[in-house]
Amino acid sequence: MMEVYSSALVGIWVILLTVFIQSMVASIAHRRQKHYVPGIVDNKLSHESFVFRSHRTLINSLENLVLMLGTVVVAMLAGVEASWVAGTVWVYALARLVHMWLYYALATEKNPSPRSYFYIIGMLANLVLLVKLGWFVLV
Repeated sequence: MMEVYSSALVGIWVILLTVFIQSMVASIAHRRQKHYVPGIVDNKLSHESFVFRSHRTLINSLENLVLMLGTVVVAMLAGVEASWVAGTVWVYALARLVHMWLYYALATEKNPSPRSYFYIIGMLANLVLLVKLGWFVLV
């Protein structure tokens, strides 16, 4: 199984590494504040604050991670074609990287912001794999 899904596994590693980096960036940004309280992000902060943006980037990734990883693991266990699993994992991984970069770089309240498109791309990759998995196990 490891050989068949090796590309998908490398993509999962990239996703997990991305979340780890986001966690470190958010921790460092949070601790550099003058009035730092562990575990609390000031609710008065908004997109103009890098502390807010780094925190939201991490939380957004964590909100999406469980569904994507769960879908990938079940798809692998069910024997969904490795190319489908790898393709959707890599689209998701790259979309999350671009989303992270845009969230860090752009302080905007505009909706949709450029990062929103990459959030949607990541969600669509997950949906495609969910549908493929459903089709695979139900039909």
